[in-house]
Amino acid sequence: MKSNKRLSTESYKGVRDFYPEEQFIERYIFEHMARVCELFGYEEYNASALEPAELFRGKTSEEIVNEQTYTFEDRGGREVTLRPEMTPTLARMIAARAREIPLPARWYTIANMFRYERPQRGRLREHWQLNADIVGIEGIEADAETIAIAHGVMRSLGADERNFEIRVSDRRILDTIYAELEIEPEKHAAVMRLLDRRAKHEDFEGALSGFVGKKTALELIERIDRTTSSAFLEELRTQLEYLGVRNMIVDTSITRGFDYYTGMVFEVYDTDEANRRSLFGGGRYDNLLALFGVEKIPAVGFAMGDVTARDFLETHNLMPNYAPATELMIAIVDEDAKSHAIKLAQDLRREDVTVSVNFSGKRISDQIRYADKMKIPFVIAVGSKERESGRYTVKNLSSGAEITLTADRIAEHLFSSLG
Repeated sequence: MKSNKRLSTESYKGVRDFYPEEQFIERYIFEHMARVCELFGYEEYNASALEPAELFRGKTSEEIVNEQTYTFEDRGGREVTLRPEMTPTLARMIAARAREIPLPARWYTIANMFRYERPQRGRLREHWQLNADIVGIEGIEADAETIAIAHGVMRSLGADERNFEIRVSDRRILDTIYAELEIEPEKHAAVMRLLDRRAKHEDFEGALSGFVGKKTALELIERIDRTTSSAFLEELRTQLEYLGVRNMIVDTSITRGFDYYTGMVFEVYDTDEANRRSLFGGGRYDNLLALFGVEKIPAVGFAMGDVTARDFLETHNLMPNYAPATELMIAIVDEDAKSHAIKLAQDLRREDVTVSVNFSGKRISDQIRYADKMKIPFVIAVGSKERESGRYTVKNLSSGAEITLTADRIAEHLFSSLG
């Protein structure tokens, strides 16, 4: 029996609908991300959001795997996960064709991720993120290049270096401290994840003591806080200065939560008090590909999400002004002009002008008001006069300026006006 209950218009909790103006901002962010990656010679790739659940076990943090993944059994009895991150997928793809892919591989993607967590500022259950990775180079140059791309995306989006800082550390510093304090290797991953949540944990010292004992916990905290830099990090700073990056800060409290990081790790922080938080980050993961049975291949990369990117743009008044894809609307004066208007629109499209035709049949004044509401910059009205003369008045809705042109000159005029 059919239910008469109305369907809700609300979207699933923690995800977003992108109406045209919101999608305009998404596209703006994505285009800047992609352009910077390609300036560094990176190639775009993609993959399905569905992955075998096993791919993330032992490679992603336990909190994400156990508490935040969307995991289910498909109709064939296979356990499937909607990807919570992209790096394991990248590693799987590289490993699958390890003999064929020329190294180094510079790859990027902008894909959607899913995590079942409490929606809050900067965190949703679905988000899109840029992943940029370089696979096959173990030198410091690749570490510097990765950070330079992150820096380049921020600058491309309009940020000044004073608006953000790049906090960098090295997991090998922690590995050395673990060894000196004789912390058992099987505890390293759990301690690392706890250190990653240090600023947010209500009883960080107590929780750490539960893993390694109170004396060792206090010594570990003291050693981390006392370590100001290393020869590697200072060389990295020099490399970054060659690349025009001058807002790197050494911060040994940066650890990153994923288990697979092996060396340099970094996070980009907003410096504005209204949004002072980590925006995104990444690091080196030299052992991940070996888990797929291939020879060890060094890799480094980062991920930047669209949610924190939008928050940053809003905080710093860097949001783009909406501009519709449609450059010109043709208003139809009378029914007899309809076919002529359609043909004119198609001729202009062949010249790369984006054109919509208003078939509403409303008065011209109403059609123009519609175009203005839609923020379409130019309007042409087509009636019997235009059909007979072959000349059309192009009206600029923002300035009110008008110019009468033949059809073959309209595209040139629009392109010069739009810049």
